[in-house]
Amino acid sequence: MSKWLMLQTIAIACGFVIDFFVGDPHFLPHPVVAIGKLISFFDKKLRQGDSNPKDVKRGIITVAFVAFISTLIPCVILFLMWKIHPVAYCAVNSVMCWQILAARQLVREAKKVETALEQNDTQAARQAVSMIVGRDTEVLDENGICRAAVETVAESTSDGVIAPLIWIFLFGAAGGFFYKSINTMDSMLGYKNKKYLYFGKAAAKTDDFVNFLPSRISALLMILSCPFCQLNTKNAWKIFSRDRLKHASPNSAQTESVCAGSLGVRLAGDAVYGGVVHKKEFIGDAFKEIEPKDIKKASYLMYTASFLMLVIGLLIRTAVILCL
Repeated sequence: MSKWLMLQTIAIACGFVIDFFVGDPHFLPHPVVAIGKLISFFDKKLRQGDSNPKDVKRGIITVAFVAFISTLIPCVILFLMWKIHPVAYCAVNSVMCWQILAARQLVREAKKVETALEQNDTQAARQAVSMIVGRDTEVLDENGICRAAVETVAESTSDGVIAPLIWIFLFGAAGGFFYKSINTMDSMLGYKNKKYLYFGKAAAKTDDFVNFLPSRISALLMILSCPFCQLNTKNAWKIFSRDRLKHASPNSAQTESVCAGSLGVRLAGDAVYGGVVHKKEFIGDAFKEIEPKDIKKASYLMYTASFLMLVIGLLIRTAVILCL
């Protein structure tokens, strides 16, 4: 048992390091793409139409099957690798953990937005930010583009890095893929529009549930990271305490509020999706205008908080291994 846990822990650390230096090379196939295709398959086969209440049950079936398949496959692969050799198990496990995390790729895409804004190329910045946000970007000015990028980095600090890392620490790589399947379903189906109002409800609610604690842990880790990033810790806590529930999702504003407070900027506000304006409350106080370098600061905050989570997780797992 202790040997298995030790190799699993080593794999988690290796996966984190590989993601930090490599990210997600476009030439390599990614499991999340396969999960996305699986979701699309169930969407086409089960969803009956726009605004059909019967689609609620079909959405529940979709969540259950996609999550089960996405978890079962890595479980089987890792079991076979363990039977072959512990080193093979550790190597494959490391690759899986790497594929679950998305810190490097997030920073890479956010950097493209920052660079385009610094070069005063608004069109290129819109194109770059459209790759990481779901809102309509053609209506955004430079401040809107910058705000959208910072919000995405802040929210993805939990969704893309710390939350999957927590699930990996708790349940191994298979747990990480379970989390990614839920998160991907929410991204693809969890919209309150005619198409997915009923069918996507189960995906959205399940995502809220699996992110409830991780989003709050992520926010606290970001606050603890502020001194290391030379950001405003006191204001980060103030805005977190005040604005962390100012979002339709119970989780999204947790990390956004910390980021807004630490940077001294105002995030959120109304956004356009599919040509429709969605009213949203502002998060944070505008002590200064948001600017491109705030994207980099948000990225540093994300990396520091993620590293803290890694260290805490490794220490807890090491203590458990020593006690066995």
